[in-house]
Amino acid sequence: MKFIFEQIPTGGDRNFGYLIADRDARVAALVDPSYRPDLLLDRAQAQGLNVAYILNTHGHHDHTNGNAAVLAATTAKVAASAAGDIVPDIALQDGQVLHVGSIAIEVLHTPGHCPDHVVFHLPEYGVAITGDHLFVGKIGGTVTEEATQQQFRSLRRICQHLPDHTTVWPGHDVGCRPSSTMAWEKATNPFLLTPDLDAFLKLKISWAAYKTQHGLK
Repeated sequence: MKFIFEQIPTGGDRNFGYLIADRDARVAALVDPSYRPDLLLDRAQAQGLNVAYILNTHGHHDHTNGNAAVLAATTAKVAASAAGDIVPDIALQDGQVLHVGSIAIEVLHTPGHCPDHVVFHLPEYGVAITGDHLFVGKIGGTVTEEATQQQFRSLRRICQHLPDHTTVWPGHDVGCRPSSTMAWEKATNPFLLTPDLDAFLKLKISWAAYKTQHGLK
């Protein structure tokens, strides 16, 4: 099988990093290597893979602090949105398709949690790496009402764009399981069940009380 996809806990605040690779071409990308980039590098080395890319879902330090170690150990190029603090080698644009060997990775710009956030969608394999945009049963934080409105629009967009069978792979292990599907999130995620922006804003404001009321972590 040519497709390699691994979810790897990397420490920090229950961060996840990801290995995507084409086994036949022996080329790989590391997504958000963060606190333990050595773990992702070890997995790539064990399988004889050349790390060609570092993909960052967004520029927050807890997702990018492993970039330097990967760059020091490989000839990888950083691919990320240029809308934030990262100065990438490859500035990703909404709708762009990046190839790791024969594996196509679609870039979806999803501002809200931060201006430069992107989701990586692998349509052939039904995979979406959602970073801090969409967690299992939850969503990422925002700091302003404008950002929360952006987040609402971004979430609605991916709900429309990603097929229900798509598996959801978040940036942190903060839900009741480490991964999900779009169908499951649409059916159970309180934020995706809000009927409109006003309800979404109210839930964001009352989220702590909502969790307590429903026994959520």
